[in-house]
Amino acid sequence: MTDGWRDRLAARRVRPGAGEPLPRFRWWQLFGRSLRTLTLRAPDGSSATYAVDVRRAGDGSDGAVRARLYLDGALLAHSTLPARFPVAGGHIEVAVGTFGLRRCHHVRADGGETQLAPDPSSAEGRRAQLHRTRPRLSGLIGLVSAGLVIAGLCVTVPQLLQAVSQAPPIADSIGTFTSPVRLPPAASVLIAIAAVIGSTERALRMRSSWLDDLAS
Repeated sequence: MTDGWRDRLAARRVRPGAGEPLPRFRWWQLFGRSLRTLTLRAPDGSSATYAVDVRRAGDGSDGAVRARLYLDGALLAHSTLPARFPVAGGHIEVAVGTFGLRRCHHVRADGGETQLAPDPSSAEGRRAQLHRTRPRLSGLIGLVSAGLVIAGLCVTVPQLLQAVSQAPPIADSIGTFTSPVRLPPAASVLIAIAAVIGSTERALRMRSSWLDDLAS
């Protein structure tokens, strides 16, 4: 029931496009723009290429973060996030987190999913290229990024529990919690920066979650 309500709400946010052309990806947009594509083929042999463009810093007009859906290079629709665009054979779901896209999938009518491919010029595309050409190095980087996020959680979660436990209603009922992790301020800052780096790398692979937000 909850998913159905969310789907209806997302569908109501979709607005039609006016056919504007898809802007080229520029190098200075490397970490602020996500561009992913998918080509769908019809039974008659024809094909349609969809592109989802997300400027994660938000639009200059109102600051809202939107997903724009292009069909064969022309703007078909746009929506604030999370977005759900109806397309041939199903719909495209788009969601963004603190560090990048969390979801950009074509969901077929039968429930199957296909992740849209990143533009080769984007940060996500370059990370995917590294995975294809250097899979062992890619796996090592993935392990390191996960380790950085876990380290951030080990520092952040106890501090958060300590701060919450000091609220008078909680302290009076169950007492306070003292974090066992005590680090110099400089070390805490370094771990926080490392967690952000790890979460950013995970976002390039659409692996980030709410845990990344908590760790950073």
